[in-house]
Amino acid sequence: MEILDKKSTEITSFFTGLEGLLDTIQQALKNRTPHLNGEKYLSNRDVCRMLHVSSRTLQDWRDTGKIPFIQIKGKILYKQSDILKWVEENIIT
Repeated sequence: MEILDKKSTEITSFFTGLEGLLDTIQQALKNRTPHLNGEKYLSNRDVCRMLHVSSRTLQDWRDTGKIPFIQIKGKILYKQSDILKWVEENIIT
């Protein structure tokens, strides 16, 4: 039985694979959105990207009550279903 040290190709390959897995997990966690009771919640950035508007425009819509949102301890979130419904109701054809 061969003793492996940190310079052996098997160990190096193993740790390289672990680093790749860690990068994948970190990326997934960074891009995740919170779920509660099957409902997906979006951040300001998510909604801005979805609607192709600036954060200032989104803030104006919140301030004037044009778009539905919830605020929990200063954190602003949007139910994805509410945003999709709002978009459908406000489409001008």
